[in-house]
Amino acid sequence: MTGRCAPAADPFLALGLDPGAEVSDDDVLVAWRRIAAASHPDRADGGDPERFAAAAAAYTELRTRSGRGEARASLRERAPRSRIVDRLAIARPFRLAIRVAVAVTAAVAGVLAAGGGPAGPALVVGALTWFVLGARRDMRHY
Repeated sequence: MTGRCAPAADPFLALGLDPGAEVSDDDVLVAWRRIAAASHPDRADGGDPERFAAAAAAYTELRTRSGRGEARASLRERAPRSRIVDRLAIARPFRLAIRVAVAVTAAVAGVLAAGGGPAGPALVVGALTWFVLGARRDMRHY
């Protein structure tokens, strides 16, 4: 280990600040000084070096207005999204629509072709399996 800490996942949280609120340079400085005084490794009790390092990294990131904007943008990018939103975000709605249409058409055609026999449900399950497994990146062959 080199002694360097990875930046905090949320620098606002590391300094006890609200990421949604408008925070000034002075607000960041006050928060940094409060945490630094409480956690500095030179304190008689040894402080909290990990918390101090996280707060120092957060202060470095948030001390300017542009830094706070970049941190907010980074937090928005890390926000969890649903699989459908991910697929639409990478500009694949047309491919998704085609896959849905093919799966539904195959399922309906399978039921009609089987005439109510045992092959109908098997064809429906096959079409749905293709749709679900085809969406997985590690299973794609197209």
